[in-house]
Amino acid sequence: MKKFLLLTSVVLLFFLGLHHTVAAGYDATEVRASHILVSNVYQAEQIRKDIVEGNGSFEEYARLYSKCPSGQNGGDLGYFKRGQMVPQFEVAAFNLPVGEISKPVWTQFGWHLIKVTDRR
Repeated sequence: MKKFLLLTSVVLLFFLGLHHTVAAGYDATEVRASHILVSNVYQAEQIRKDIVEGNGSFEEYARLYSKCPSGQNGGDLGYFKRGQMVPQFEVAAFNLPVGEISKPVWTQFGWHLIKVTDRR
């Protein structure tokens, strides 16, 4: 039951944060983003906390913990347009301000932390 409540809370927090960023009106044709892909929400939350508190850079944590091959490049995925990523990832990336680290985002691949590095 505790896990269910925690997961429900994380999902609600994600959507509340998403509503805030959508309302801010971030519009771009392409975004450049990096991500860290891990297996569980607890690890994603701890990594985000460590980065936000200044205990290491996003790129360092991507190299150390990401399950995606992009981790070796600091998580850099390059530029992508709408429709190129799975919907949950795309929504988060296109609505995230440059330089900010997302809350954990769930896709069928696992839990992502996303950092948009540029938009054009």
